[in-house]
Amino acid sequence: MKFGIIGTGVVGTSLAILLEKAGLECIGVHTRGKRSYDHFRRYLPKEQLGLKQLVMESDLIFITTQDCNIEDAAARLSQEKDIKPGQIWIHCSGSLPSGVMCQDPVLPVGYLSLHPLQAFANIDVAVSVMKGTYFGIEGSSPEVERQGEELVMLLGGIPLKINPAKKSLYHAGAVVVSNYLVSLVLLAVKLFEQAGIERKDALAALLPLLAGSCRNIGKLGLPGALTGPIARGDAEVVARHLQSMPEEIRTVYRELGKLALELGLEKKLWDRASYRPEDLNDLEELLNDLGKETKQ
Repeated sequence: MKFGIIGTGVVGTSLAILLEKAGLECIGVHTRGKRSYDHFRRYLPKEQLGLKQLVMESDLIFITTQDCNIEDAAARLSQEKDIKPGQIWIHCSGSLPSGVMCQDPVLPVGYLSLHPLQAFANIDVAVSVMKGTYFGIEGSSPEVERQGEELVMLLGGIPLKINPAKKSLYHAGAVVVSNYLVSLVLLAVKLFEQAGIERKDALAALLPLLAGSCRNIGKLGLPGALTGPIARGDAEVVARHLQSMPEEIRTVYRELGKLALELGLEKKLWDRASYRPEDLNDLEELLNDLGKETKQ
């Protein structure tokens, strides 16, 4: 099976490397960036091709540009003649449905989205962590989706079928775990700074705690991994937290606390236990900003 790549960034390059290793043939790439193309050639010495040749010879065309350029790339492909029948166009966006590539419904083309649920810092990291990565999959037909599942397994990944109509919610969840986790670390660092600890020391101290929490989630799942004052029902500790922190951080703390309390209630059920009614009431009032910060 032959494939071509439009866009030679981290995702496109790493996919090309792994698919070639799996036995597929990359016939070439199409990119406007000389720098990214030169970087691509360090890994795979493939030619720059025009769109005409890509649509004539490829079984699969990966559009691995930025999200804002996917529709434009598909529109330019759609203007080409002699498109190979049964060809599949694939993008790797987590937020856009595969249907955005369908610029002309009469074209003999299938449309597929394969979104790796992974944070790729660079090409070498992407290649090393692709195995075991989940891929959100949705496409224009069950047959196209089946082929997408086969591609994911060739990459060593795990297929995850998603509903294209709900894709923005799926992508938002991925953003929370990946991007907003980094933001959450910044929040913790700011609190340490308020306590007089320098940023570099704060980050160094918090990273093992973060790694331990991630291990606990992997080992114990939800709600089992929850620890801390809300899990224990310790409203006095939460009250002192709220009293001492800057006003602009309290809202975020409270909203995260509400989610922690949701997990805490679930964990108590699992353990066939319950919060003391007065502790649960105090936690709910604190987290809903009902004037209980002064409780000691």
